[in-house]
Amino acid sequence: MGDRLLESHKIALWKSRLEKNGNHLLGIEPLYQKFRADGSLLFALVNTDAVTPEGEKLLPLCFIKGEVVSVLICLIDERTGEKFLMLVRQRRICDGSHTYEHPAGMLDDETDPYAVAIREVHEETGIAITRGELVHLHPDRVFFPSTATSDEAMHLLYAELILSSEAIWALHERHTGEASENESITTHVVSFEAGYRLITNTNALLHCFMYLSDVADWELLKRLKQ
Repeated sequence: MGDRLLESHKIALWKSRLEKNGNHLLGIEPLYQKFRADGSLLFALVNTDAVTPEGEKLLPLCFIKGEVVSVLICLIDERTGEKFLMLVRQRRICDGSHTYEHPAGMLDDETDPYAVAIREVHEETGIAITRGELVHLHPDRVFFPSTATSDEAMHLLYAELILSSEAIWALHERHTGEASENESITTHVVSFEAGYRLITNTNALLHCFMYLSDVADWELLKRLKQ
């Protein structure tokens, strides 16, 4: 394995979790790797030779992606109290279909999920939020969307923004995204219930339920289950 990949933050984080769980790493064979322009690792596909504490071999293939943030942005009409979701619409890499998701992004070499959340929300939606407006649903843990083939670990955060109806709808249908990262994003403002119906990403759906539970909005949570 090249020194560049071996010394990357994402590989180091993955190895530390592997060993913390009692596994013994014997070797790594890189199959594919992609770096950003700044030299940080974007993702990698590796074959691993690792043994569990029980003496069994782990399945060898692993997609290294690292930690990511997902930020649920709830826009609240200051007059009516109605809740809207700020979603981002873009095409899925694997099949080219349109997908609706919460703003999200990779931590890469960074370790502060709040800083990354603030940057990603601004880049993808144009909304400027502060650290004080963000709530981390579980600051002491991350969630793993894949149990088998990837090390991806998610930080789930949310922010509630109280705005006028005019200000809310002014955020709809903005074209954003980083051209250098092949991002073509359109913002999509929609009522919370309608947004929930548009989302097909199970992690994003879970994020909706966790947010409503955290703010104790049982009435809206009940309507989503109907």
